[in-house]
Amino acid sequence: MMHLAINNAMIVTDKNIFKGSIGIQDGKVELISQSPIEADKVIQGDGKYLFPGIIDNHVHLNDPGFTWREDFAHGTKAAAIGGVTTIVDMPMQNEPAVSNAEIFEIKAKHVSSASYIDYSFWGALVDYNRSDIKGLRKAGAKAFKSFMCPVGKDYTSLFTGQIRDMLEITKSMDALAGFHCEDYNIIAYEEQKARREGRLSIKDYLKARPLSAEIIATQEILEIAREKGAQVHICHVSHRDVVDMIHEYRNKGVEVSLETCPHYLIFTEEDVIENGNVYKCSPPIREKNNLNLMWEAIENDRIDCIVSDHSPSQIDEKAESLGAFDAWGGISGLQTGLMTMYNEGVVKRGLEPTFIARTMAKRPAELFGLGAFKGQIQIGYDADLVLLDPKAHWEITDESLAYLNKFSAFTRLKGKGKPVMTILRGEIIVENGALSMVERKGQLIRC
Repeated sequence: MMHLAINNAMIVTDKNIFKGSIGIQDGKVELISQSPIEADKVIQGDGKYLFPGIIDNHVHLNDPGFTWREDFAHGTKAAAIGGVTTIVDMPMQNEPAVSNAEIFEIKAKHVSSASYIDYSFWGALVDYNRSDIKGLRKAGAKAFKSFMCPVGKDYTSLFTGQIRDMLEITKSMDALAGFHCEDYNIIAYEEQKARREGRLSIKDYLKARPLSAEIIATQEILEIAREKGAQVHICHVSHRDVVDMIHEYRNKGVEVSLETCPHYLIFTEEDVIENGNVYKCSPPIREKNNLNLMWEAIENDRIDCIVSDHSPSQIDEKAESLGAFDAWGGISGLQTGLMTMYNEGVVKRGLEPTFIARTMAKRPAELFGLGAFKGQIQIGYDADLVLLDPKAHWEITDESLAYLNKFSAFTRLKGKGKPVMTILRGEIIVENGALSMVERKGQLIRC
C-alpha cells in the first residue's frame, strides 16, 4: 500500500490537465492513475488543481550575514506556505558573498538545519573570483550571477571585457551564467545627475533607470554569448521589448533563457509613483501598456521562468525620508507568487493553468539542473506537489506573511485560487496555510 495518495485531483502538467490520482512511496511519485488509489493516508483532491511544487530560481534570503532582513527559516517557511518546494538562493546579500568553494561550504553548513524546503545556491561572478569559479562549481553552485550596473562594495559588477573572459570559463564547465542587465554608464550618470540637482523622488528614480539601459545591457550579453557560445540567463526581464530581442538572438542560435517576476506582471509605474519606495526594484516596474504585452509573451511560451526575485528588507530601509535612491531596492514576493499568478493569469485573463507548471516548475528545473527529478508530476520524480483550491478567496495582509519583516508591495491584493497543501518529497509540510510539521527537512541540492 502507498504511503500517501491524492485522489481525484485535476493534475496540471506543462501541456495539459487531466483528472487523476497520485500514489506516493518513499518520497517519489510511484503511481499515476485515473482511479482512486489506496494508501495509508489519502487526500481528497476533488475540485482542486494539483501542481508540481513551485521552483523559485531567484531568491535572496540574506543568510548568513544580513539576517535582520530575512533568514532561511522565515524565508523557506513563507515559501512552503506559498507552494514553493525548491529555491535557488542568490550569492549576494550574504556575508561574505558566495565567491569560492570555502564560502559555499560555510554557507551550506550554516543553513543545513534551517530550511523547510529543498534549496540550491547560485555562485558569484565578480571581479575578484576568476580563479575560484571552477572550484565553486565543483562545490555545487547551480549557476553564476553577475551585475552590469552599480551594485555595491562587496559584490562588484563586471564590465564587458571581464564578462567575455568569464563566459569562456562558464562555457568550459557547461554552467549557466545569469545577468542583471542594466547599463552601468546610463544608470550611474543619471543617478549622479539627479542627486546633484536634488531630484530624489521615486519619479526621478524611474527616470534614472530607463528601458534603454536594460535593452543595451541585454544586447551586450547576447552578443558576447553568441561570440563565445556560452549559455546565459537574463534575470528579471521587465519589458516586452527585451523579451522580443532575446528571442531574436535565440533564433540565431544563442543559448539564452529569461525570467520575469510577478511585480512586472501586476503593477505599473503609476503604482510605483503612488505607493513610493515599497515598490522600488531594479529594473523598475514599467508603463501600463507593457502589462498586456508581457502576458501575451507568457501565453505564447516566450518566457521561461516566473520567479519572485524575493529581496526583503526592514521597513525603515524603505522609508520615504531616505529618498528613492537610498531606499532599499527590492520586493518581497516568495510567499505570494503562485496565488497571484493564478489569479492574474487564470482567473483574470483566462489562461490555462499549464503556464504555471511550465514557467514555475518544469522550465526552472531544467535550467538549473533539477530536471531529472523535480519540476514535473511524473513517476520516479520527487513527490514535490502543491494542491490549489481554485474557489478559495484570499487577501494578502501583513499578518498573513511569514517573512521576518512582514510587509510587501503585494499587501492589500485580493484574488481567488489559493494553495492549501504543500508536499515535499512525499511529506505534507503545509496544510491550510500552516506548517504541519516542525522539523525542517529541506536538503541542499548541489550541482
